[in-house]
Amino acid sequence: MQIYNSLTRRKETFKPVHEGKVGIYACGPTVYDYFHIGNARPFITFDVLRRQLEREGYDVTFVQNFTDIDDKMIRRANEEGITVKELADRFIGEYWTDAKALGIHPATVHPKATEHIPQIIALVQRLIDNGHAYVGKNGDVYYRVSAFPGYGKLSGQSVEDREMGASERLDVETDKESPADFALWKAQKPGEPAWDSPWGPGRPGWHIECSAMSMTYLGETFDIHCGGKDLLFPHHENEIAQSEGATGKPYVNYWMHNGFINIDNQKMSKSLGNFFTVRDIAKEYDLEAVRMFMLSAHYRSPINFSREQISAAHASLQRLYTARAQLRFLLEKAPDRPMNDDEQAFAGRLAQYEQRFDAAMDDDLNTADAIGAIFELVRDANSTLTADSGKPAVEAALKSFGALCGILGLVQKEEDALPDEIRQMVDERAAARKAKDWKRSDELRDAIRAAGYVLEDTPQGQKVRRNV
Repeated sequence: MQIYNSLTRRKETFKPVHEGKVGIYACGPTVYDYFHIGNARPFITFDVLRRQLEREGYDVTFVQNFTDIDDKMIRRANEEGITVKELADRFIGEYWTDAKALGIHPATVHPKATEHIPQIIALVQRLIDNGHAYVGKNGDVYYRVSAFPGYGKLSGQSVEDREMGASERLDVETDKESPADFALWKAQKPGEPAWDSPWGPGRPGWHIECSAMSMTYLGETFDIHCGGKDLLFPHHENEIAQSEGATGKPYVNYWMHNGFINIDNQKMSKSLGNFFTVRDIAKEYDLEAVRMFMLSAHYRSPINFSREQISAAHASLQRLYTARAQLRFLLEKAPDRPMNDDEQAFAGRLAQYEQRFDAAMDDDLNTADAIGAIFELVRDANSTLTADSGKPAVEAALKSFGALCGILGLVQKEEDALPDEIRQMVDERAAARKAKDWKRSDELRDAIRAAGYVLEDTPQGQKVRRNV
């Protein structure tokens, strides 16, 4: 597999630290609200990365954290008059609801920052001991950026350009050695949750949480760290500085960052009124169509979210569901006999479509071209397989189709059995057609469609399915 490495700014051949095993750390949500459509892109993208690596035979340990303590969470909890833990527990539950609807598999491990305070404290102490961090006069602990010559190697930002991270305090801090230094540990302020530490009661900074959790589960040097492009600086830059400052070893070998999402060709922001959570989107769109939309573009490219784009993704997804339904319908009727020469040739082409899919995925996770390979398979199956096709050929097509869609997390819904009233209308229409009562036949077809089902007349009889 070739991966574009944000650290080296080029594609590189992926070579894991440990043969046959892959360790991936993906930055997860800060659980103070429903996650937004921009968050959904990395969650979907790197879920697919994990699936493809598993398809290629790797034993993958996929770690995605929950940030369950930070400034935003404290403010929101105080506004609602609840504890930070109560807020976190609620929105972790909401995360699972939306992630499931988007087809995102649970990670191998979902660590919470608050459950790793001992590891965080130990890492901060290690940095103090080797001169990479210092304790301020108020009990805050800061990372000494000047002690790490490699600072800026991921983002290209110089120390002078460094901006405050998202979890830094908004008030003016006077006990830093340099404005570029950032907080590893924050002394307790009135009304804030805190944990005991060698420097007094306090809580971790945002950046140190991910360093401690990733190294706890993946080791001091691991394979892939991924997230949205917005995290590249300062969050991921600071992770490198902390981790390598503590260990003296390379922290991560491959950094992957997805591009931004615009809304109707504008940057998403609350001030513009175009800030949407996934829960908002679910009120209007099928979230599987959102997944299809996300994967229809290369993950590093910016994409534009609009009603037209989601409608197009929904239409493409419906074509795939139709293809699966047709293959299953043919399988029910297929004679159980060996493949003939044409079917043998078709089976050979199926292998070629799988190879094209894998080649696209191995080219820096090119999901757009991988989807193209699936549609090539569908077109070939539609033109090759008929009511006379043997069962082995149809089964082979279903197996390839299912395997490739499964890697992308698409076409995973199973149709429910037809409701009795729909089945009754289908049977009544069959009787009307047999009696050549075309008026009644058309009325029933329209009623079935109005109820949300698609009915097709085929040489093998009526075929009906839900309109996804």
